[in-house]
This record gives sequence, C-alpha cells and structure tokens, in this order.
Amino acid sequence: MDYSIETLALDKLETDCIIVGLYDNQQLSPSAEIIDANHQELISKIIARGDISGENSKTLLINYLPDSTIRRVLLVGLGEKSKLTTKLYRKALAAAISTLKTAKIESITCTLADITIKNTTTVWKTRQIVEIFNDAFYQFNETKSIKGSDSSLKNIRITATTATESEAKLGLQQGLSIAKGIDLTKFLADLPGNICTPSYLAEKAKNVASNSDKMSVEILEESDMEALGMGSFLSVSRGSRQPAKLIVLNYAGGKPESKPIVIIGKGLTFDAGGISLKPGAGMDEMKYDMCGGASVLGTLQAAAAMDLNINIIGIVPSSENMPDGDANKPGDVVTSMSGLTIEILNTDAEGRLILCDALTYAKKFNPEVVIDLATLTGACIVALGRVPSGLLGNDDALCNDLIAASETAGDSLWRLPLWEEYHEQLKSNFADLANIGGRDAGTITAACFLSRFAEDFRWAHLDIAGTAWRSGGSNKGATGRPVPLLSQYLIDRADA
Repeated sequence: MDYSIETLALDKLETDCIIVGLYDNQQLSPSAEIIDANHQELISKIIARGDISGENSKTLLINYLPDSTIRRVLLVGLGEKSKLTTKLYRKALAAAISTLKTAKIESITCTLADITIKNTTTVWKTRQIVEIFNDAFYQFNETKSIKGSDSSLKNIRITATTATESEAKLGLQQGLSIAKGIDLTKFLADLPGNICTPSYLAEKAKNVASNSDKMSVEILEESDMEALGMGSFLSVSRGSRQPAKLIVLNYAGGKPESKPIVIIGKGLTFDAGGISLKPGAGMDEMKYDMCGGASVLGTLQAAAAMDLNINIIGIVPSSENMPDGDANKPGDVVTSMSGLTIEILNTDAEGRLILCDALTYAKKFNPEVVIDLATLTGACIVALGRVPSGLLGNDDALCNDLIAASETAGDSLWRLPLWEEYHEQLKSNFADLANIGGRDAGTITAACFLSRFAEDFRWAHLDIAGTAWRSGGSNKGATGRPVPLLSQYLIDRADA
C-alpha cells in the first residue's frame, strides 16, 4: 500500500473515494462541509433522508457525485463532537476502512486528520490513520498455495494543510514505521512452529539489523549459554531437537554514554508444555508463545525506521518446550545464571525459566530500564480478558510512563500489585524458589518470580497472553500488540 500526504485543496482532488466525518445530529466535519458546498449540498440532502445520524462507527457510502473528480464519498459517524475520545476516533477509523476494504476502488483520500480531539496532534491522528488502515489490510499468505489480496486498493492519501503538512509527514513516517513493525510481529507469530524455529527467529533478527547502520546483532548458541551458567534457560530447551538461541539486538541511536533501554521478549516458538503436557484442544495456537520475542523484533525495526535518538537493546531468549526423555521433569531443581536455584513444579511454566536468565544477562548492559514482555499466563486472560495487557513492575515512574504511552497508543495496560505476600507462594522446600505459586494470582506470582532476577535495575513486566493473539474462528491470529505501546514509549523517551 502506498501512503502519502495530500495538500491539494479539496475542490481540486481526484480520488476514487474521500472519507469525511459526520458528528451526532448530522453535523458535518470541516472537510465534509467543503465537499458539500462544492457539490450543491448533496451530502446534506442525502443525510436529511435519515440514512445516517452520525453515531460513532456507522458509515454511509455515497456512490456517485455528478460532474466531480471525487467519485465517491464515505461518511463516517464520529458521535457527539464534545465527547469524541481517542478510542472512539480509532473505532471510527476502523469502521471506515472496513467499509472500503473490499470495494472496487484503487485510491482513497482520508480527511479525518482534520477532526478535533482533545489533547491530540496532527502527528498522532495521521499515525493512527496509517496504523489502523494498514492493520485492516494485513493478510497471512506465506503458507498458502494461492496467494493474493481481497482488496484492489493501492493508494491512500491523508489530507493536510500547509500549516499542518510537516506534522502530518512526521505522523506518516511514525505510522509507517510502527505499522511495518506490527506486520513483522504478526507475520512471525502467524508462522507455524515447523518454520518459525529459534534458528529462523535468529535469521530474521539478522535481517532486521542489516537494514540499519545503527543496529548490530549477536546470536548466542547453547554452548555460549552454558558457559554463562544459564541452567534455567537451557533446562527448557533440553526436550527439543531445535537448538535454543539467545538473540541480542543492539540499536545505537543515542550518545555512546547513554544507558540503553533493554526490552526482553519471550521467544517460545512452540510450547507443548513439556512433561506437564498441555491438552490437545487448541495446542496448535501454542506457536504464538513467541509473540513477545516477535514484538521485540518489530519494535526494534520500528525504532530504527524512525531513527530514534536513544540506545535500545533487544533480547529474545528462544526455544521450544517439548516432551522428551531429556526434558525437564516436575521436581527437578535447576540453577539459574544468577545462582538462584529453582524447583520446577510444572514444566509448562517455562516462560519464566528462560526470561529469568535473560534478565540476569541484561545487567551487563547497565540499563536505564528493563522491560520484559511475554505471553506468560492464562491467568492474565481470566483476570483482565483481552482488552489490556497486564503490567507489573518494581518502579512506579517506569510503570506510569508505560501507562501514559499505552493511553496515547491505544494499546491498553492495567497494573497489578507485586506485594510481598504473593512472594510467599513461591517458597520451596528444595530450592531457593519454585517456578509456580499455585492457582491463586497466577499472573502476579509469575511476575514475583521474575522480580527476583530484576532487583538490580528498574524493571517492568508486560503479560500479553490475552492481547497478542486472537483465538479461534476466522479472526484467529496475531494482533501485533504491544508494538504500538512500546514504540510510543520509545518515542516519548527519545523526545525527553
């Protein structure tokens, strides 16, 4: 898809379809008023029939404008003008592109960056248009014999004035960078486990690094991890025939002396549960257990494309978790890189076993902050559903910054506590701590486990089990979250 900024006056535009807004009570947006005035109040006459009221996300396609270079108009309901929020704006954008996605048109011009929303900028509105429109056109065709798109659309233009053109261009650049990072994340997560192995992820990381002269990559093999004492991580990979990889991306966009932001993503390319085998129903979806790692690659790609002036380290511990004669057994005790011993009570709680060694490894970079993200616990879906990702951390300022970024990006978070009482559930008679804490507060106790390996730096944990993937039905597949959130956080830090 080709995206661009359009500064031509609306009466000079040539397009297959122009998208304009309509508020509650049939009040036209500024661009809609101009189109209406230039076409003998045709829009006003049509909406006077009552086919559309302006209710948020309702649409009406006007298929013909006589004697006009604008061939169609799509009216998009925005709701009550004074109550238009960022969420409602994004919802309206999604409705607009859903209406037009399968229409037999090649070009769209979107005017919705002219809509007034409290505490937003042209940069933000333009970026949202690109992200949401691009998401609607994502299709996974890699493993299909017949490939193709269900849309004939080729060009999307976003209108701006001469006064807002520079902001719109910045929003376009950010939007395209983030959208492509989301696409990469979704593509990797949608790939089957027999293709997207730890070795495949490592090669993709090399490709990401090769596209930026500010990024380098290092791949640690199992022998390297053994030398470092990563007994917890390696205990997970023992049951697999696929060698584990520790992928380290280094984006040097800031000053050499500036401490990096470290982002760690769980990269379980398939999770059968190990000896604590998962039920067969739905196990095919366990290829998505590397969404955290895929998001790290997508976020680093986006940061490099935006040329952010900060230093970022991306770490992806990647393995499979399979049942095998050499696999972890319940009751085994392993020694982590930090020296802490861990009693494995459930081999299906493996994500924390690979993340804990990655957290210890992160200390070598003297980080400003460390953020880990993982499809870690089904308990997070029970607690929060699939709307927000879970957030836990040991630093209020970091957690508040992430929440602020989530609100800007439309990629929601909800913070849960890490109180000392929860740590009691991880006590073990045979090791320094157990890898599970029982049925109660599973998301919190998983984060409590990780916190034991993050005591030397400011740290936050994102549980994305409910938000990185859509289960079942025709919508099954990766969402690309939390790439928008992480990208916004990095933009905020670069601006600061």
